[in-house]
Amino acid sequence: MANEGFEYVWTDKKRTIFGLPWSFTRYYLTPTKFICRTGFLNLEEDEIDLYKITDKKLCLPFGQRLFGCGTIHICSRDTDSPEKDVVSIKRPREVMQLLDKYITEQRDRYNIRGRDMLGMPHMHHDDGLFDYDSEHPGE
Repeated sequence: MANEGFEYVWTDKKRTIFGLPWSFTRYYLTPTKFICRTGFLNLEEDEIDLYKITDKKLCLPFGQRLFGCGTIHICSRDTDSPEKDVVSIKRPREVMQLLDKYITEQRDRYNIRGRDMLGMPHMHHDDGLFDYDSEHPGE
């Protein structure tokens, strides 16, 4: 992939047998986005803005650990890909640290915290303090 104006801070390919990068799936991390590109002739590229990532989990299956690989499961508020697996990459703990660093930078930039991305809890107005019923105000 040509640089296309992006500044990559990390890039890797999905690893296959024996931890070798024989795959048509490539991952890119920029200071603002996580990009997953798949395909050989027909390419598909998926981007997740880092500030939208709500959670991530490191999975280290035995077969991947043998070759220094692991998988990162990402949960986000992205509409087209709320969950993404970054499958069988080298040095997954270092990649998690990079993700943490850039996610925090982006959240600070937009003044967003994880709780800001969650929906507003359902408010009950049993005590009369919260009244969201516009047809019957004050009831």
